[in-house]
This record gives sequence, C-alpha cells and structure tokens, in this order.
Amino acid sequence: MADGSYLGIQSLKGRVDEAEWQTRVDLAALYRLVALFGWTDLIYTHISARVPGPEEHFLINPYGLYFDEITASSLVKVDLDGTILQAPVWGDTEYGINPAGFTIHSAIHGARHDAKFVIHLHTADGIAVSAHKEGLLPLNQHSLTVIPRLAYHDYEGIALHLDERERLVADLGDKSLMLLRNHGTLALGPTAAHAFLGIHALERSATLQVRTLSAGRDGILLAPEHAQAEVRQQVANHRPDHAKLPWAGLLRRLARESPGYDS
Repeated sequence: MADGSYLGIQSLKGRVDEAEWQTRVDLAALYRLVALFGWTDLIYTHISARVPGPEEHFLINPYGLYFDEITASSLVKVDLDGTILQAPVWGDTEYGINPAGFTIHSAIHGARHDAKFVIHLHTADGIAVSAHKEGLLPLNQHSLTVIPRLAYHDYEGIALHLDERERLVADLGDKSLMLLRNHGTLALGPTAAHAFLGIHALERSATLQVRTLSAGRDGILLAPEHAQAEVRQQVANHRPDHAKLPWAGLLRRLARESPGYDS
C-alpha cells in the first residue's frame, strides 16, 4: 500500500501547532482506515476535520490523491468561503480541492460545532440503500441503533451549488448520521473515533439490508415495534465515549498495514 512518501511533500510537523498536527494525524488515519475497509470511490469522496481554534477552518483531502496516499502533511486547509489557506505542493503541481466536497463539508462544519470530523462515502451498499424508497429498514439490531441517529437529504444533483448547504443542514438537524438520497452515506462526530464508528454502523446496516432484501421483500421480518422503541430509548440514554476505546487498536493496525499516514 502506498504511503505517500514518493510525493516528496515536506512534513508540517513542528510547523503547525500541536493541536492542529494531532488533528491532521487523526484525519489522515481516517482516510487510511476507509481505504483499508474498501470504502473508497477512487478520489471522489471526502473526510474533513475542523482545525482547533477560533478560526472557521477545516482540513480536507487534496483532489487527485487516493485515500491510501493521504498523509498528515498532504491535507488542504480551507476556510468556510472556500479560500485555500494551505495546500501541499510537489513538483509543479499545487493540489486544490473538489468543489462538491467543499459544498457538503463546509455546510456541516459551518452549522454544527460538534462536527469536528465529517465522513462522506459512495459505497455500493450505501448508495443502494440511499436510493431505496423506504430508506434504512428496521431489519436487525445494527439498523435499530442507527435509525434514531439517521437523517435524510434528497438528491439535488452533484453538490456544486452553495445554496444547497442550507437545505442539507436543515435536513441533518441534530442527527449524526445521514443518507444522501441517490448519493451515499455521511457521519459526523466530535472525534475521529466517533465519526468512524458512526459510518461503520451505517455502512454495516446498509450491507445487511442489501443482503437481506436480495431474497425479495416478501417474507422479510421487520423488528417488532416494542423492540424498536426499546432500542430508541437505549440509544437516547446511552452515549458511550468511543474516543479512545477502539482508536488505539485501529492505529496499531494502520502502523502495520498503511505506514506513513502520520508524516
């Protein structure tokens, strides 16, 4: 797997403050994890992170790199108006950002200050369920834990028009997960671990639904309403701190299988 070192990007470690560097490392780790889980769509999806501090700045991938090439120093810093504040340069190329990615991620970072990390994917199963008229169905325990946190946003075409941001934010409300109709999945969280576990739960639920419905809609058992209500209550009452529990193990795996993300 590529580690991005061949690009010759100068490391920003020691050139940005410690809080920003740690955010960069965590965000680069998310890109590598998405690649390891096989959730990439070449270069066409995005993960972003708010830069700590009073400025409304966030980090996102340079348009043109695969997720398994992303490093902490190759991320692009941008403000909510789309101005690129810092971008990696190698050779004669200065990489920019995908305008559609900016539209979606700037909308959420600008409206939700708890959205420190935002993951947006185009997986086969996620897109399939996003295009299903009934959305995510209460078919199993995984989906029951996702549904209370799940919002929907209707498809408006490729997200190039900034006025869509208001509608996306309104549809998101206070939820942490979203199905973008006919488009894909999205998760946000106060830490990289929260966002990753959110997207993992949503993607897992989508895959289980595709497999379940592959046998046809007739004869499929939905979870009983009393069980759905119980899980909704449990989700509302139980807010586990996932920030550290899985993260150390995932990073150890990354160090073995995808070196260089923290450079």
